[in-house]
Amino acid sequence: MAITTIRTIILFLVIMVSMRIMGKRQLGELEPAEFVIAVLISELASQPLQDIGTPLLYGLIPVLTLFCCQIIISALIMKSIPLRAFISGKPSIIIENGKIVQQEMKKNRITVDELAEELRKKGISDISTIKYAVLETDGTLSTLLYAPHSPVTPAQMNLAVNEIDYQVIVINDGKVLYKNIYVLGYNEAWLREQLISRNIACPKDVYLMTSDRFGNVYFAARD
Repeated sequence: MAITTIRTIILFLVIMVSMRIMGKRQLGELEPAEFVIAVLISELASQPLQDIGTPLLYGLIPVLTLFCCQIIISALIMKSIPLRAFISGKPSIIIENGKIVQQEMKKNRITVDELAEELRKKGISDISTIKYAVLETDGTLSTLLYAPHSPVTPAQMNLAVNEIDYQVIVINDGKVLYKNIYVLGYNEAWLREQLISRNIACPKDVYLMTSDRFGNVYFAARD
């Protein structure tokens, strides 16, 4: 039991570090080559766990080899556009000027039901309102509506709005993240003022507090 546990921990750490080095994009969007490598890694890593008699290196060496292959492929496709198109594929225009491009639908083996489902997820029910719908290389569908059907922005209506910024966590489950406070350009005195104004005596009574550089604060007291 101890040997199995140790082998599992070692494989877990190796795979986790490998995925982190590959980059965050691989975790959220799997290109075809990345998907193949992910499947192979999971299969190869399971063999030493299922059979204790199999040396651990039999699982680690193939995993590290695939990891190196992915790094090399990523470097090559960054420098070569033709190779990038061959490995990752090209986006396909599924809808153009409010009309479904049936040839691209057949080429990518997408049914009308699947297309309608993706559009519903984006809150679109009328295909004629879509100027372009593009099937990206990771399988997601990007849409661009005609101008009259696009959401109106404050700039288009000549409205003055308050600027906003990225919200950063200042207090996380009662713990003060001082580094984030300094990044925002604030200090401990600012934090005390924020807590006093909300009748909070101690940061431990705060479940979540976020802020941006413009002073927009979100506050949630602990229940």
